[in-house]
Amino acid sequence: MATTTARTLANCIFCKIVKGEIPSFKLIETELSYSFLDIGPVSKGHALVIPKHCAVKMHELPDEYLADAMPIAKKIAIALGVENYNILQNNGRIAHQEVDHVHFHVIPKYSATEHEGLNVGWPAQKPDMDALKKVHEEILGKL
Repeated sequence: MATTTARTLANCIFCKIVKGEIPSFKLIETELSYSFLDIGPVSKGHALVIPKHCAVKMHELPDEYLADAMPIAKKIAIALGVENYNILQNNGRIAHQEVDHVHFHVIPKYSATEHEGLNVGWPAQKPDMDALKKVHEEILGKL
């Protein structure tokens, strides 16, 4: 599966932001990553951390970009000064990915009662232990 095509790079909004073709409110930039404030925030200080490598999904991204992005997300979370926050990364449309370039959201959650921030439902399932054991074995066999 190809991660980057000429079409993707030419039309990728995040690649254009990294190249300075689209303005952004830059926070931290390294050789491998770029971070900036989200222009459609769900809460004050909502930021994005994007690898400079244009991969659509996280499993397509070289590991060194992941290793660079997480400390940046941590620094932003600390700078926001909030105790509660989400680090969110989506892969694919049905998983709510809107931009075809790996990115991590740092979303502060200021209080449990306000409507700012990420509001997530968690539809936990109750598999029986035999089914869970089978899934465990299948994954282990592929690792």
